[in-house]
Amino acid sequence: MYCTRDFAEKKTYCIHNSNPRILTVKNKPTIALTGATGFLGSHLMASMLSCGYKIIILGRRTKEETLQERISRLLQWFGIEELTGQLELVEIDFLKPMLGLPEAEYKKLCLNTEQIIHCASDTSFAERKRDIVFKTNVTSLEGILEFAANAHVTFLHYISTAYVAGANGTICQECIPCASDFFNVYEESKARAENMIYSFCKKESIPFTIIRPSIVYGDSRTGRSLKFNALYFPLQSLMYIREIYLNDIQNHGGLKSNPHGIFIDKEGYLHLPLRIYLPQEGALNLIPVDYFVNATMKIIVNASPGEIYHLTNNSPTTLEGISAYNERFMKIKGVEIIYAKSADNVLRNPAEELFDRFVEPYRLYLSDNRIFNRVNTDLVTDNFYPPEFTYEIFKNCMEYAIRVNWGESIFVEEHRES
Repeated sequence: MYCTRDFAEKKTYCIHNSNPRILTVKNKPTIALTGATGFLGSHLMASMLSCGYKIIILGRRTKEETLQERISRLLQWFGIEELTGQLELVEIDFLKPMLGLPEAEYKKLCLNTEQIIHCASDTSFAERKRDIVFKTNVTSLEGILEFAANAHVTFLHYISTAYVAGANGTICQECIPCASDFFNVYEESKARAENMIYSFCKKESIPFTIIRPSIVYGDSRTGRSLKFNALYFPLQSLMYIREIYLNDIQNHGGLKSNPHGIFIDKEGYLHLPLRIYLPQEGALNLIPVDYFVNATMKIIVNASPGEIYHLTNNSPTTLEGISAYNERFMKIKGVEIIYAKSADNVLRNPAEELFDRFVEPYRLYLSDNRIFNRVNTDLVTDNFYPPEFTYEIFKNCMEYAIRVNWGESIFVEEHRES
């Protein structure tokens, strides 16, 4: 069996699995986890703690908070403060020898660590941040790999991305990437990191897995999330534009809206002519964070050394589908999706120009036609699939995002509700 945590009901459930490689409470390994203060890492931390694992958090302090303060805040958000006794916090520096620790402390860390989950990464897409992204995702990996070798770990699990396949692939296999063209620097850095892990672990005989999620959104049941980019950012941008024109119509007589055919119709919908140009037909490959966690937990228990696992959706969601959900939720009409290589010669209205600037980093993911092979994943997870992205899920996610002001007041709001 494996365990999963329902954080909405604050209950832990055990689910039976026919795979013979089963971890009991007594023989669960002590796992060193990086990236525990991030979106995916924090959810893994919470789920593993709820399932009885002892976790060593490897992280750093920020200018505002210590690692202890950051983790305590997350434990409260997940409602598992009582599990703090299963945690050990170690402040490290990935770029320094022995992770920046004194020799005795480093040796103790190596002695106590049985497995590593490396989840820390910089998810920036911007080319101007290339040096920072590569420093975080590639250069700092050397310290983690050295730590894995010195600790003689039984497994190194690396959280990557399904998009290491590159820009030119169509059928993406569960194998080490060999692409040379990528949509952005983040994809490129993760592909480089995978190759580093493969070479080093083969040389040092370290068992490893690579886990590749696609685009991860909030909890499919509650809508709760700690991060609001990817799927959320284009919708947040559209809501921002909507508020600009609603305010203009309601308070300024439509001074900016009327010349561009923007108005509120008899049903209360904002008619907002907005053409979204995409390079090709395709879809967004979306998985909820609860699926990511539960599938990853199954992989950790049942993985085979050297395997790669795609955590992806076999039924990706078209932008037309999301646009229909959004029309219903935001009460907006007039959004049109056009497939064309470029809109450079098309006269754009102010709303379209503003949306274009907001959505540009994510445009290629809105019409992605890559298909992800899941042979390894289906085998080890017993054909466990993510849910279809329904309107109910969309509504829950958007309502939560709005309630916490797209993350700006997330911990304030959660504390108020508790």
